[in-house]
Amino acid sequence: MGFLSDRSATVVGAGIGGLTAALALARRGARVTVIEKAPALTEVGAGIQLSANAVRVLDALGLAAALDAASLRTEAVQLNDHRGRRVLRMDLVAHRPQARFLLIHRARLITLLAQAAADAGVILRLGQDVDTVPDAPLVVAADGLKSRLRAELNGREVPFFTGQTAWRALIPITGTAIPEAQVFMGPGRHLVSYPLAGGLRNIVAVEERRDWQEEGWSHPGDPADLRTSFAAFGGPVPEWLAAVRQVHLWGLFRHDVASRWHDDRLVLLGDAAHPTLPFLAQGAGMAIEDAWVLAACLDADADQGAALRRYQSLRQPRTRRIVDAASANARNYHLQGGRRLLGHAALRVVGRVAPGFMPGRFDWLYDHDPVAEGPR
Repeated sequence: MGFLSDRSATVVGAGIGGLTAALALARRGARVTVIEKAPALTEVGAGIQLSANAVRVLDALGLAAALDAASLRTEAVQLNDHRGRRVLRMDLVAHRPQARFLLIHRARLITLLAQAAADAGVILRLGQDVDTVPDAPLVVAADGLKSRLRAELNGREVPFFTGQTAWRALIPITGTAIPEAQVFMGPGRHLVSYPLAGGLRNIVAVEERRDWQEEGWSHPGDPADLRTSFAAFGGPVPEWLAAVRQVHLWGLFRHDVASRWHDDRLVLLGDAAHPTLPFLAQGAGMAIEDAWVLAACLDADADQGAALRRYQSLRQPRTRRIVDAASANARNYHLQGGRRLLGHAALRVVGRVAPGFMPGRFDWLYDHDPVAEGPR
């Protein structure tokens, strides 16, 4: 332990980023309190993909065994056209065989993070809404996409609607499911699905449309609308959508990465600093990375202001690159007409003659080791 030993910290938000930050701070000796507006950490949300860069942090925090028990290990992402024909299969671990890519229900990850934090001495205060900066020597704003505390540092900001609306659903799995992510790419829309531990399948479907829904993923939708919007899709998609009984939808908005992440005692983390579109599966991963680097910087420097400046300098360029890459993926998934045919044909050729080329394009993302980044 270093300069965090016996220091007090308050984390606002008990999501994945907030709980990981609380655990990372407590592991280095800080006295941590987490404030959460929800009255309970209930079974909400759906599946998420945890890539190797994020898993390295959770392993370093002592969660490897619990993670493996609560998740499925995946090795590939398969891209298909909307009819269900394979375009490209990307092997995620061919040249990183020791790396772990996991599929997990968000609620199960929250549960194991909350238990580990409690075991480390973190105090969790539920049912407490926060709209101003708490009176504490260090405040970590992990209050999510609609962060109130981000405005304390950056003023009022207005995101813009991307012209895309997304559905999220869970269905029961019948039979055997291959533990990998499947992407089905159609004109102006795409669908992603993968299995989860416990016999569930996660579905996220995105459509370009002129109308829009409020931002946030908890708004109820009509399964019939989802089926109608993806009626032209083939392969296993019709069977999956026929099984949907409950669905939520939300409008996708583009936010800028925050220009200012901290003052001398308030610091942003996760979606509060860098909301991203869900097209690279890195929202939770970036927050997990942030948590480790923030704790490491604070532990290595007695000057809190200097530590927070170092944290921003280490994290801002990487998160901006990820946000931009996620936005580019949205365009690539939704190609239409001749561009779609040419793009898919090119991917098929690359997959045959250079199968490592496309996975290698993301080495900068998946091979990154936050545990080795910056101070320890």
